[in-house]
Amino acid sequence: MSAPHGDGLEGATPTLRPRAVLIGPPGSGKSTVARALALTLGVHGRDTDNDVEQRAGKPIREIFVDEGEPHFRELELDAVLTALREHDGVLALGGGAVLDPRAEQGLVEYREAGGLVVFLDVSLAHAAPRVGFNTARPLLLGNPRAQWQALMEARRPIYERVANLRVVTDGMRPGDVAQRIREEIA
Repeated sequence: MSAPHGDGLEGATPTLRPRAVLIGPPGSGKSTVARALALTLGVHGRDTDNDVEQRAGKPIREIFVDEGEPHFRELELDAVLTALREHDGVLALGGGAVLDPRAEQGLVEYREAGGLVVFLDVSLAHAAPRVGFNTARPLLLGNPRAQWQALMEARRPIYERVANLRVVTDGMRPGDVAQRIREEIA
């Protein structure tokens, strides 16, 4: 299945785009910070993982088991590109959403058009208690700490390449992270 919306944001309405897009690894606080930031800005928050689950009618872990990771990644790509075009609030992306070059290009185009892409960075020591390294995260099965480290080694260069703001969330409350991002928006 190919992305039904093209390779990027061509045709996107410049005035209708997210106020901020949050990217980062599992446990960085993307979903929680997105809710807090959306509340402070008086806009809606949106999480592409939720979009994928709604479209598929099942949790992500079941998509991985039933249809496999490639199918999940196609659903995720569609969710990301759609939200970049249509959502005008705060957007949180799944940790691996940046892996598809089309999603990366969409984020770069959004950023270059004046958008704010925030890399929520976190150390393993601070991510571990947040994630809990449970089986609800399919890519962290087996040795979750080693898997998380490997994911970060692969994804960090992409997170850094597409973001125009990096916030280290270690030891910070979600509201404080949201306030830091809000300062950038202002």
